[in-house]
Amino acid sequence: MVFTKRLREGVRRGFITCTIRIWQRPQVKVGGRYRMDEGEIAIDSIEPISLQDITTDLAIESGFESRADLLKIAKHGSGENVYLIRFHYILPKA
Repeated sequence: MVFTKRLREGVRRGFITCTIRIWQRPQVKVGGRYRMDEGEIAIDSIEPISLQDITTDLAIESGFESRADLLKIAKHGSGENVYLIRFHYILPKA
Protein backbone atom coordinates (compact mmCIF):
# COMPACT_ATOMS: atom_id res chain seq x y z
CA MET A 1 0.00 0.00 0.00
CA VAL A 2 1.49 3.32 -1.06
CA PHE A 3 1.22 6.59 0.87
CA THR A 4 2.12 10.03 -0.42
CA LYS A 5 5.44 11.28 0.91
CA ARG A 6 3.80 13.88 3.12
CA LEU A 7 1.89 11.17 5.05
CA ARG A 8 4.70 8.66 5.59
CA GLU A 9 6.21 10.24 8.70
CA GLY A 10 2.78 10.33 10.39
CA VAL A 11 2.26 6.65 9.53
CA ARG A 12 5.70 5.69 10.89
CA ARG A 13 5.08 7.59 14.12
CA GLY A 14 1.64 6.03 14.61
CA PHE A 15 -0.28 9.31 14.24
CA ILE A 16 -2.01 8.06 11.08
CA THR A 17 -3.66 4.65 11.51
CA CYS A 18 -6.34 4.68 8.82
CA THR A 19 -6.72 5.49 5.16
CA ILE A 20 -9.55 5.90 2.68
CA ARG A 21 -9.15 4.22 -0.70
CA ILE A 22 -11.48 4.25 -3.70
CA TRP A 23 -10.87 1.04 -5.61
CA GLN A 24 -12.78 -1.42 -7.81
CA ARG A 25 -12.10 -4.07 -5.16
CA PRO A 26 -9.88 -4.24 -2.06
CA GLN A 27 -6.19 -4.26 -2.95
CA VAL A 28 -5.09 -5.41 0.53
CA LYS A 29 -6.21 -8.14 2.93
CA VAL A 30 -6.89 -8.06 6.67
CA GLY A 31 -3.82 -9.48 8.38
CA GLY A 32 -1.66 -8.72 5.34
CA ARG A 33 1.64 -6.90 5.65
CA TYR A 34 2.87 -4.49 3.03
CA ARG A 35 6.28 -2.84 2.79
CA MET A 36 6.58 0.85 3.52
CA ASP A 37 10.01 2.40 3.60
CA GLU A 38 12.05 0.33 6.04
CA GLY A 39 9.07 -1.15 7.92
CA GLU A 40 5.67 -2.64 7.14
CA ILE A 41 2.01 -1.73 7.27
CA ALA A 42 -0.18 -4.42 8.88
CA ILE A 43 -3.86 -4.29 7.89
CA ASP A 44 -6.22 -4.48 10.88
CA SER A 45 -9.56 -4.01 9.12
CA ILE A 46 -11.21 -3.09 5.82
CA GLU A 47 -14.71 -1.64 5.87
CA PRO A 48 -16.77 -0.66 2.82
CA ILE A 49 -18.21 2.81 3.36
CA SER A 50 -19.89 5.46 1.20
CA LEU A 51 -18.51 8.82 0.13
CA GLN A 52 -21.03 10.41 2.50
CA ASP A 53 -19.35 8.56 5.41
CA ILE A 54 -16.13 10.49 4.84
CA THR A 55 -16.21 13.30 7.35
CA THR A 56 -13.71 16.06 8.03
CA ASP A 57 -12.75 14.24 11.24
CA LEU A 58 -12.06 11.02 9.31
CA ALA A 59 -10.02 12.97 6.76
CA ILE A 60 -7.93 14.51 9.55
CA GLU A 61 -7.50 11.09 11.19
CA SER A 62 -6.20 9.89 7.80
CA GLY A 63 -3.60 12.69 7.74
CA PHE A 64 -5.35 15.20 5.49
CA GLU A 65 -6.33 18.80 6.14
CA SER A 66 -9.88 18.39 4.85
CA ARG A 67 -12.34 16.04 3.20
CA ALA A 68 -11.65 17.67 -0.19
CA ASP A 69 -7.89 17.20 0.29
CA LEU A 70 -8.42 13.49 1.01
CA LEU A 71 -10.73 12.95 -1.97
CA LYS A 72 -8.14 14.41 -4.37
CA ILE A 73 -5.76 11.59 -3.46
CA ALA A 74 -8.01 8.67 -2.41
CA LYS A 75 -9.19 7.60 -5.86
CA HIS A 76 -6.94 5.07 -7.58
CA GLY A 77 -7.85 4.22 -11.17
CA SER A 78 -11.43 3.66 -12.22
CA GLY A 79 -12.67 2.36 -8.86
CA GLU A 80 -15.95 3.49 -7.35
CA ASN A 81 -16.00 1.47 -4.11
CA VAL A 82 -14.91 3.32 -0.98
CA TYR A 83 -12.97 1.49 1.74
CA LEU A 84 -11.91 2.57 5.22
CA ILE A 85 -8.71 0.69 6.01
CA ARG A 86 -7.30 0.62 9.55
CA PHE A 87 -3.68 -0.42 9.99
CA HIS A 88 -0.61 -0.12 12.14
CA TYR A 89 3.03 0.40 11.29
CA ILE A 90 5.57 -2.24 12.24
CA LEU A 91 9.09 -1.03 12.81
CA PRO A 92 11.88 -2.95 11.12
CA LYS A 93 13.68 -5.48 13.28
CA ALA A 94 16.99 -4.20 14.55
